[in-house]
Amino acid sequence: MEHSRLIALALTAITISGLHTASGPDHYLPFVVLSRSRKWSLPKTIFLTIVCGIGHILSSVLIGLVGVFLGWQLTKIAWLQDVRGNISGWALLIFGVLYLAYGLRQAWLNKPHKHFDVMGDDVYVYEHTHGQTVMPGSRIKVTPLVLFAIFVMGPSEPLVPLLFYSGTQRSVTEIVVLISVFTISTVITMLAMVLIGIYGYSFFNTSKLERYMHAIGGGVVTVCGIGMVFLGW
Repeated sequence: MEHSRLIALALTAITISGLHTASGPDHYLPFVVLSRSRKWSLPKTIFLTIVCGIGHILSSVLIGLVGVFLGWQLTKIAWLQDVRGNISGWALLIFGVLYLAYGLRQAWLNKPHKHFDVMGDDVYVYEHTHGQTVMPGSRIKVTPLVLFAIFVMGPSEPLVPLLFYSGTQRSVTEIVVLISVFTISTVITMLAMVLIGIYGYSFFNTSKLERYMHAIGGGVVTVCGIGMVFLGW
């Protein structure tokens, strides 16, 4: 039971981090353009990608550790001791459904989101809605430092319920595995997308998926919650 649960959580973390990274051009497009325009060496490009990826992960982990703390505190309530497994599974499922609904609502309402634009040899970042024209004055030129700041301030929210679940199980092993898997998967996916872009390959257009990133994350967590509650993962 514990082994299968750990595998399910790890696969969920890999799926979330992989889809979250690959579906957002902001995770790799700036590195590709800046590498080409400023003639960065491949080692420098890889290094900056890894540094920004780790910054992105650290902000996610810090928020996720709040979930761990809340889950750990929940287990101290005496009458929950015998049923905490069921409660944590249902909590994961409910969070997934709510996050999925939030993601679909965000996509439907076309809320403003971060976007990168390539202008000559430079990259600019700004907020916009799909179909909206943004004036040049509202754009911020992207430098390595700005890029790092953007990644640090943009955590991956779906990691929170997974770490909350592990907190309710009081499983340090699960917490370490989830953070490690999430870190490795995110960095590898970022590097893969950057290298694909640098060498001129474009197998698929992920920009259309960016609008649905929250919904995709919520869907993955929901599937994991269903497995925990109904399938005995």
